Amino acid sequence: MADSKKIAFLTAGEGIERVELTEPWKAVQDAGFEPVLLSPESGEVQTFDHLDKSTTQKVDEQVKDASVDDFAALVLPGGVANPDALRTDKDAVFFVKTFVDSGKPVAAICHAPWTLIEADVLRDKRLTSWPSLQTDIRNAGGDWVDEQVVVDGNLITSRKPDDLQAFDEALVKAVEG
Repeated sequence: MADSKKIAFLTAGEGIERVELTEPWKAVQDAGFEPVLLSPESGEVQTFDHLDKSTTQKVDEQVKDASVDDFAALVLPGGVANPDALRTDKDAVFFVKTFVDSGKPVAAICHAPWTLIEADVLRDKRLTSWPSLQTDIRNAGGDWVDEQVVVDGNLITSRKPDDLQAFDEALVKAVEG
């Protein structure tokens, strides 16, 4: 089991697919871990139900001030706009790369692997995502497969909200050791 009971959830300020944040959040809470929302900016983030605005959630800490050492795992929720914005933030990309390199679990769903691509951590990794990312993943050196959940080393990936139960189970299993 990890030293820390905290799980980092990293998102941009908007465009986050609500259930891809809230369902894993609840799963790690139910397993006795403390979810912490990181974002490039302070304040609140805007979640979406596909293309419609949904709820907001308070940011706990700016990613530039966060340390990988303080967390047992990292979760990257999807949504199209969220990872697209996140991969343009140098502090977020550095945090993701450092987290993957640490060997601690990193879980990404839907479009979230865009940030992993930007962090250049997919070479020789087997993973899945929303199908439109498969060419991007292959171009980044990854082996894209169409499966509900894929675990390759410390990387956990899933395709879409319909895969959340398997994604959450793989995440909790990884952080519990």
